[in-house]
Amino acid sequence: MKSQELQLLYIFDAIMTERSVTRAADRLAMTQPAVSNAISRMRGLWNDPLFIRKGRNIVPTSYALSLWDQIGGPLFALTNAVHATQFDPGTSQRTFRVAATDVIVELIWRELIELLEREAPGIDLYAVPYTPEGAHGALREAHVDLAVGVLNHHDHSLRSTWLFEAGYALAMRADHPLAGRQITMDEFLEARHLLVSMSGDAHGFVDNHLDQKGKTRRIAATVNHFSVVPEILRETNLIAAIPEMISQDCGFVNGLWMGDLPFEVDSTSLYLIWHARHDRDPGVIWIRDHIETLLQERWHDVMENSPCGR
Repeated sequence: MKSQELQLLYIFDAIMTERSVTRAADRLAMTQPAVSNAISRMRGLWNDPLFIRKGRNIVPTSYALSLWDQIGGPLFALTNAVHATQFDPGTSQRTFRVAATDVIVELIWRELIELLEREAPGIDLYAVPYTPEGAHGALREAHVDLAVGVLNHHDHSLRSTWLFEAGYALAMRADHPLAGRQITMDEFLEARHLLVSMSGDAHGFVDNHLDQKGKTRRIAATVNHFSVVPEILRETNLIAAIPEMISQDCGFVNGLWMGDLPFEVDSTSLYLIWHARHDRDPGVIWIRDHIETLLQERWHDVMENSPCGR
């Protein structure tokens, strides 16, 4: 491959990553006209428009997405092979973006930031809103470096490390008419439910289980983060099936009654997920190892040592 063609691939990769000619130019330390000229050469060389303008953004064509999927890993491996020894957390100025729920942020973000202040003061850490499909797409399109969550399906582009698995508990206000005893399936189905849904869909893991039994519950309200759940439950007649790890948080369960669901639900596994292009990125490996260690330590502390265990 000619050096000019390799340079075009690097410019193409920057445009695909940033989805902006201006941001790609900044990333590459090039002028915007120079990047625009490179796009013209790409279009002629690869016989495809590659990018279509949509408002202030650009949208890649199907060919561009396919090409990026093929070259992203090799390009990153080539770059990493040349610069692998250049990552030093003490001097690095990188930014890491992690897709995570507010529960994960609450579990480890303070400790992670304290770690960065001690060992990597130039590194910035951004929490990005998490949904399963949204996070997987963001990893593929390089909008985030890591995601912490469920892994609904595996493909060749994503890598993962299993962190832990957790079941579900039933939560309601302490003086709720159903509190203080094991509720029946009929009572569960007839109650009004609160669901934490990152996507906005009124259907969760518990509903997947009920679907298999040919049953449905009434989702009376949804929220898109866990932190508001206790206040809503304490002030209403809603009940909620919540992840087991939250049921061990004393602050969360204050004023609530915690019980068991009237049926068995498979535990949900949580994974640390990244794209294959980051397999050998020493910076991503460094932050990934710290996130994995902190999450497993906090999970052990929460489940083994919490005074609020049921």
